[in-house]
Amino acid sequence: MARHEVTFPITDEAEILKLHAGDEVVVQGHIIGIRDRTQIRIFDEGVEPPMDLLGAFLLHTAPGVKKVGEQGGARDADLQERRASPAVPSEMTGRSVPNPAISTTKYEPVCIGTTTSARMVRFTEPLGAQYGVRAICGKGGFPDEAIEPMRRHGMVYFAIVGGAAALETTQIEEIEEVAWEELMPECLWRFRVKDFGPLTVGIDAHGNSLYHDVQAAAHKKLEEIYAKL
Repeated sequence: MARHEVTFPITDEAEILKLHAGDEVVVQGHIIGIRDRTQIRIFDEGVEPPMDLLGAFLLHTAPGVKKVGEQGGARDADLQERRASPAVPSEMTGRSVPNPAISTTKYEPVCIGTTTSARMVRFTEPLGAQYGVRAICGKGGFPDEAIEPMRRHGMVYFAIVGGAAALETTQIEEIEEVAWEELMPECLWRFRVKDFGPLTVGIDAHGNSLYHDVQAAAHKKLEEIYAKL
């Protein structure tokens, strides 16, 4: 197992190709928070993301945050009632884009953990092919259907310790930007991080997956147990 420090967004594919399943990684730079509703808007509804995802590290999260200077959290009814400004007509832009998509409200982290990744696996291919995303991180890993898209597009999946949100939150220096605030807490978030991790490369860009290996070993062990019954 090798140890690496990687800064995102990635500009050189070699930074991803040097990573192998089982390696340990500490991340610097910027991470983009994303979740189901965000990706449904992008891919199912055809709305262009207002943040640049090229070379990005995406974190599957719906964070607990609060407005700067506010005592309570921002996952309550006041923000749930917000609605986007009317979309710019597609005849004018070629796309239906919320206007404005970027919030002017500043937020600070309260508790930023991860959510289960497997239900979002269908977005892996378009994230790599259309937007050049390089890394995805969440809870519980990805099934085998993510292996080939990640190999083809030079992507990795980072495993993170479940239940370690308190630690992860201390590694987020600032919430620099939030887009699509009306989806709170499933917005697009730009986090500036320092020493985020350590993370484990669960799926690499060479077609290797720790999740596949564990499942295969478990099935083999079960077969051995059944054979003795």
